[in-house]
Amino acid sequence: MLKITKTSTKLIKSTMARNISCTARLALDQKWREEQGLPENPNEFGPLTNLPDYTFLDGRPTPLGSNQRKRLIKQQEIAAKIVTMNKELDMAKQRYKQLQEQQAAERQKVMQAKLKPKGKYLLEQKK
Repeated sequence: MLKITKTSTKLIKSTMARNISCTARLALDQKWREEQGLPENPNEFGPLTNLPDYTFLDGRPTPLGSNQRKRLIKQQEIAAKIVTMNKELDMAKQRYKQLQEQQAAERQKVMQAKLKPKGKYLLEQKK
């Protein structure tokens, strides 16, 4: 009976104890990957994901995989979006520059209209 209670208490203690893991948060060395110019996730980019799984011996091109095709389409969409946003940004910069020039010209016009010589200064200028 004593033997059964000892084993049962050990079993209870082991099941009630907290399991604390002391392993590193990331198994990959992220600092080294960053220094080498590699992506954080090795499955995200690289020859294993970008190149075909096989090649034909006679030199025919291999068909794109489904994920590879999706990735190419997504990259093309992102590139098109970047181009359109870049054009919009250039147009906004040009418009801002034109507005600044118009405001400066208007300010100069007002200053020319305001600051006119009067009195004896006007007579001196005419001579």
